[in-house]
Amino acid sequence: MEKERLAAFSDGVIAIIITIMVLEIKVPHSAELDALVNLAPDFLSYALSFLYVAIYWNNHHHMLHAMTRVNGVILWANMHLLFWLSLMPFATGWVSENHMATLPTALYGGTLLMAAIAYFLLQSAIIRSQGVGSVLAKAIGKDVKGKISPLLYVTGIGLAFIYPWLANAVYAFVALMWLIPDQRIEKALRKKSSVS
Repeated sequence: MEKERLAAFSDGVIAIIITIMVLEIKVPHSAELDALVNLAPDFLSYALSFLYVAIYWNNHHHMLHAMTRVNGVILWANMHLLFWLSLMPFATGWVSENHMATLPTALYGGTLLMAAIAYFLLQSAIIRSQGVGSVLAKAIGKDVKGKISPLLYVTGIGLAFIYPWLANAVYAFVALMWLIPDQRIEKALRKKSSVS
């Protein structure tokens, strides 16, 4: 299988995930400003989840671009990631329906944690397939953000049972940490093309 087909399928699934999430925001029955103010928690939940899905799409795009071939392990690892990302609309909807409630906040963090683990497994499968000298392996390096993120998610899940608002702040912090574009793969690809 060519990597373009894998990328196209993944792009389609991610586009559907975003569409489902936005449909969870109910149109107000009033034309008053207060109706929009009441939607603020739903909008903030959606915005954070949209940001997460966009970050995953962006990094997934770069990772697949650095890949040279696809095997069965990579296909299943990719499906595993898409499974956890596909739960984002459910987790987002539950959090927005139950503002700052313990269990929805913990489940949201659990979904983020499992997506991070799935992304790590996909990345590892690609590196194993392409070799330790591959563009992706060289670009990833120590992957400090990739190692810190799961620890912060676990911290957020724990905080959800004490201070749900603080757990949500941790989840937002991780998203902001990843919002700064990760240039490692692009730099490694440019370096490889200038050597070729």
